[in-house]
Amino acid sequence: MRSVDVIDSLWRLKDYCERERYKGWDVGDSIESPLLSKTVLGKSPFIRFFVQQLTGHRLGYFNVRPLLRIPKLLNAKGVALFLNGYCNLYDILKNGYPLPDDYSLSVCLRQIEEVASLLISLRSKGISSSGWGYPTGWQGRLHFFFPPHTPTVVASSFAVEALAHAYAITREQRYRDEVLETARFVMKDLHRTPYKSGFLFSYSPYPGNDSVYNASLLGARILLRCYDLNGDRTYKEIAKQAIDTCVEAQNPDGSWPYGNGSMQGWIDNFHTGYNLEAIQTYKEITGETIYDDALDRGATFMLTHHFDRNHVPKYYHDRQYPIDIHCCGEIFVVLHKLGLFDSYKRLAEDVFVWTVKHMQDGNGYFYFQKHNWMTNKTPYMRWSNAFMFNALSYLLKDELHIRCESY
Repeated sequence: MRSVDVIDSLWRLKDYCERERYKGWDVGDSIESPLLSKTVLGKSPFIRFFVQQLTGHRLGYFNVRPLLRIPKLLNAKGVALFLNGYCNLYDILKNGYPLPDDYSLSVCLRQIEEVASLLISLRSKGISSSGWGYPTGWQGRLHFFFPPHTPTVVASSFAVEALAHAYAITREQRYRDEVLETARFVMKDLHRTPYKSGFLFSYSPYPGNDSVYNASLLGARILLRCYDLNGDRTYKEIAKQAIDTCVEAQNPDGSWPYGNGSMQGWIDNFHTGYNLEAIQTYKEITGETIYDDALDRGATFMLTHHFDRNHVPKYYHDRQYPIDIHCCGEIFVVLHKLGLFDSYKRLAEDVFVWTVKHMQDGNGYFYFQKHNWMTNKTPYMRWSNAFMFNALSYLLKDELHIRCESY
């Protein structure tokens, strides 16, 4: 793998996403079909979940969205990933590395400003504040339903990361204000479920999905970014409580289950990565090393159990399929943020080569999942393409030995 190979893959993806204006289908968007949402069928949690799973996963070899009249939409988390990716490209240009098509600092800066404005326009109203969510509803099995535009801690965390990065580059006060506003969303709108010696932040302001470790840690990451901007120690203290709780929940081998609910015991690749990213943010912002053991054990587990002997990504720690595009991309983000790229360069190279060969289409976009008997090639904009745009921008920074961030 050479940096030119990463640039070629990234630029083909960039061209596709910009042609689409960042709009696309999403994994769970089928329940927004007018054939379902505007009929009595759309009121049934069972039917919503069944259709969502069937069209998002089971019928992946055939994209039924045009038949169901599901439009391509902007997704706030996807837009945030694009924004952070453009900020990474700015960092690369700022360090003197040329990029294709006469892509200059001024062009990149203009795209950062355009996409940041787009992201801000997609804020979702919460209860006492606002965050970011998805334009489509989400049926979580039969336990809960999040209506369209429900603000969630996950989408909001990615938005905050991107806007904080954009603020560091541009010093645009509006971006800082948007980040700090999101602290109110975490502090006032998210509820806290007591667990072990602390608590877990909820996934959204509404009941359901209150026991997810990565969601709670991403809530802590939002508060840490706000603490970094305004020095409010309350944010740091609350974030530390949430992190302490999730570190307590870490298994002795370094792994985390998805959550502590009765049906959340699986251990997967990219949510482990999210956990590591959030905990690493505490270390970077505070300078404290109190979580080094948790980081070391978590990273070692991820890097040794979520890739096979040929370095092909695995979704779960104990079985191969499905190979999800998130599993292909998250490794690049983790290696960069934890400063582990040089130690695991061969792993990164092998994952990149396999992903481009098996998961990138000739039109530039990335596929959703590969099973042992078929590949789901639906070009999901948020899940696949925005995620890989951001991930490849981190891989390129590491290939070019750019360690410093703008923020």
